[in-house]
Amino acid sequence: MRPIPGPIAIVGIGLMGGSLGLALRAAGAEQVVGFDPNSEALAQARELGAITQIAGSVAEAVRDVACVFVAAPLGLVAQVAREVLAVAPRDCVVSDLGSAKRVVIDALSAGERARFIGGHPVCGGEVSGVAAAREDLYRGATWFLTPTVEARPDLYERVYAVISATGAHPAAIDAEVHDRLMALVSHLPHVLAAALIHQAAATTPGGREALRSAGPSFDDLTRVAGANPPMWADILIANRDAVVAAMHDYRARLAWVEQAIIDGDHERLVEFVAGAAAGRRRLRADRGPDDPMAEPWEIVVGIPDRPGAVSEITTALGHGHINIADLVLRPGPPGGVGEFVVRVAGGAVATAAVERIAALGFHADASPV
Repeated sequence: MRPIPGPIAIVGIGLMGGSLGLALRAAGAEQVVGFDPNSEALAQARELGAITQIAGSVAEAVRDVACVFVAAPLGLVAQVAREVLAVAPRDCVVSDLGSAKRVVIDALSAGERARFIGGHPVCGGEVSGVAAAREDLYRGATWFLTPTVEARPDLYERVYAVISATGAHPAAIDAEVHDRLMALVSHLPHVLAAALIHQAAATTPGGREALRSAGPSFDDLTRVAGANPPMWADILIANRDAVVAAMHDYRARLAWVEQAIIDGDHERLVEFVAGAAAGRRRLRADRGPDDPMAEPWEIVVGIPDRPGAVSEITTALGHGHINIADLVLRPGPPGGVGEFVVRVAGGAVATAAVERIAALGFHADASPV
């Protein structure tokens, strides 16, 4: 494992920020500075070993660091990110942990986006607060990154290395694509779970409470209902366009099923349930990024000295579900061509990666390590 680029600052010390600190400390990070308006949370994080130093302000926290993670509530991320970018060193990369990306990126200037790489680890817990932080929270999780065309390649490489040290799997995708995906597989399910609970709680057929008659399937389906209400209100508002679009699509699907039931159309209902079963099997299949026993392959890409090249390549690979096990940037001379080296698992994955890279107009060669 490569050394963790540091020192590192975490602004916002709750479940996510605290767990990040614990993971980085376990991976060998020597200095992790923490700041939070809640002094009790900071003291607890220090006691847990999630941070090595308490800062009295954002400016103090980020003064001499190489990487900053903003783990503030989503409604405050853009504001805090701008505050961090204004006082952080010019060579410091800033990222966040929020589950909506477009709302943050749109609030930043082009110059700020050069040093900001939006991030979202797809994990969490039902209990909030630094007391619930754990070292293994990010291990094995997909950690989405949403670099813009302005993002500096050297800073992308740095934040990738820090995230990889937590045991997570970084994957670059477009910010708008990220928000649409999360609306479908995370944000809408929370809305539906809450709606089902509200419906059952307000219904008493024959005087018998529906909630007290529920079985395991209802319990499984509504597991996430009510999780951290202020946080989820922020998320739904931040990603409102994608969530509303997903709700419209869901209503259309419900209407289709409703009509099939009204019509007594047994064949359509069988098709509906069977299709869901097939999708469920895909969901439960092994979704690990790659076969850990597969032979490592290295892909060398010639990249010109222009903004956005690395972001374009990593995003294309992320959209293709191609996991990057490691990456190294070898800059060329000013105005010349450098090398972007990507490591993946297996020849088939390498071939697919080269095809996607070539489709962007870059030259790439792949070979086993």
